[in-house]
Amino acid sequence: MSDIGDWFRSIPAITRYWFAASIAVPLVGKLGLISPAYLFLWPEAFLYRFQIWRPITATFYFPVGPGTGFLYLVNLYFLYQYSTRLEAGAFDGRPADYLFMLLFNWICIVITGLAMDMQLLMIPLIMSVLYVWAQLNRDMIVSFWFGTRFKACYLPWVILGFNYIIGGSVINELIGNLVGHLYFFLMFRYPMDLGGRNFLSTPQFLYRWLPSRRGGVSGFGVPPASVRRAADQNGGGGRHNWGQGFRLGDQ
Repeated sequence: MSDIGDWFRSIPAITRYWFAASIAVPLVGKLGLISPAYLFLWPEAFLYRFQIWRPITATFYFPVGPGTGFLYLVNLYFLYQYSTRLEAGAFDGRPADYLFMLLFNWICIVITGLAMDMQLLMIPLIMSVLYVWAQLNRDMIVSFWFGTRFKACYLPWVILGFNYIIGGSVINELIGNLVGHLYFFLMFRYPMDLGGRNFLSTPQFLYRWLPSRRGGVSGFGVPPASVRRAADQNGGGGRHNWGQGFRLGDQ
């Protein structure tokens, strides 16, 4: 048990709480401690009955059963694997920025869920995080089942197809990919690569609540030092190379 505890405590903080809630809430519903009917996102109940907890519980709840258990476990693995990589990689030492990304993606997914009557939001949020990681490490070679290897930028679409095979739907994965692309475009691609304004910025209250643990500031919308050096060597022209991946705040 101590090994499990050590492993659990080694997970980055935000991913750890997200991972734990994604186990606890389905377990509560499975055991009948709370009726699953209160855990789904139902637009009528949320908008007209003021059951304001539903967007939160729908993010963590998944109806685990004989026909859905494997899909749940696969996506729980994706949550642990890629949220950990992103929080400990590009967002290392910047929990406020990582939490802001999750909040932005979650709000977009909740709005989409209400508009499209999506009752479960776990998979879209996981896929949005996986998409951001894949774009920040787009030229990294990743391995998938049966020894297949390909660039990370294709991973969200491979998983979309994989989940379709085992789950029979692609709407959740597609919404997650689109939301992840929206965040990546507004936070990185548009201000850094296209020279546009920075539409997204982490609120200061999040920095006060979750202060950065690394020195220096490489604010969102400002290319990291490695990207700036590459741009300088190219005379400041051309497009940035997104395929290398980078940590926010590298000096």
